[in-house]
Amino acid sequence: MKIEGIDVYWVKLPLAFVWRTSYADQHFTDTLLVRMEGGGHSAWGEACPVYFPAYSAEHTIATFHTLREHMAPRIVGQDIESAQDLLDRIALIKGNQFARAALDITWWLLDAKRRGVPLHVALGGTRDRVAVGADFGVQDSLDILLQKIQGAIDQGFPRIKLKFRPGWDLNMVAAVRSTFPDFTFHVDCNAAYTLADADLFRRLDRYRLAMIEQPLADDGMSLINHADLQRTIETPVCLDESVHSLSVVQAAIRLKSCRVVNIKMARVGGLTASRDIQTLCAEHGIPCWIGGMLESAIGGAVCAELATLPNFTYPGDIFPSSYFYTNDIGKPEIVLSGPGEVSTSQVPGIPQEPDPDLLKQWTVAHISLRA
Repeated sequence: MKIEGIDVYWVKLPLAFVWRTSYADQHFTDTLLVRMEGGGHSAWGEACPVYFPAYSAEHTIATFHTLREHMAPRIVGQDIESAQDLLDRIALIKGNQFARAALDITWWLLDAKRRGVPLHVALGGTRDRVAVGADFGVQDSLDILLQKIQGAIDQGFPRIKLKFRPGWDLNMVAAVRSTFPDFTFHVDCNAAYTLADADLFRRLDRYRLAMIEQPLADDGMSLINHADLQRTIETPVCLDESVHSLSVVQAAIRLKSCRVVNIKMARVGGLTASRDIQTLCAEHGIPCWIGGMLESAIGGAVCAELATLPNFTYPGDIFPSSYFYTNDIGKPEIVLSGPGEVSTSQVPGIPQEPDPDLLKQWTVAHISLRA
């Protein structure tokens, strides 16, 4: 299939509320929407690198530049017959997983449309719906958090993730567990702690959390430090920011750095790598789950399609559009199809595309490449 054109839009989406984590307080989501044409079809994909390089070294401006200058020109005008073919053509470019993912994800969607199948079928999934969880960032008070948790439980969400950062950590978990003694919770530390905090994490064991997500920094010692921590605590460690690729997961398994892996498709380089990682983890008895980057309904729908693969066994971070956005740029918006679940696509690829008026209003920069 000859790739006849690629458009990349850097879009700034206003959030419905301030999203607070250990990194910063976030008011907007900066995301990259990609349109690819070929074989008489077109498809929209999404990769969502954050604006400020705190979650990872990659960030929006750099990813946009890499796509414009180095990656997309190597794809436009070429005959691409598989995802691996596309990846091989940009393999000489090191790192830049979000940029790589933007093209890989969009190619999978374009190929699914060419084949006339929903994306999850193209990926090898079978489910018509997937389980999703609720997430809560740092709140203004414990009372507000407890009220929101009760609301999520009433809506039927099967698990809840709690952002966990210095000053909003052990006492918060103690209050939550005493109020909801049997519900499934896990905490997400966003790499805010060090091995010097090992005693804090040992004290979390009593609260029967499903996992502790990325407790320690994503740096050169990450896998070794997480392995050291995992040996000293009972609660499963889940790697997030540290997982950049299949090879990193291979190393984490050898070192026993974790017992759970969070897969964010853009962080690991796309859908191809995500499939390979969940397969590898399944071979070693390590469950996976889908993480989110506050994507629009376009990226969220792709996450739901990916979550149909067999080793995604924990409810994913795939949210109704109304959770983060007053008006999601992706249409149709994502809605719950039942308590704590989202339906997967029934049309070739996915049905979501950006609303033209919102795309025009919120676009920061746009490039268009043609064969």
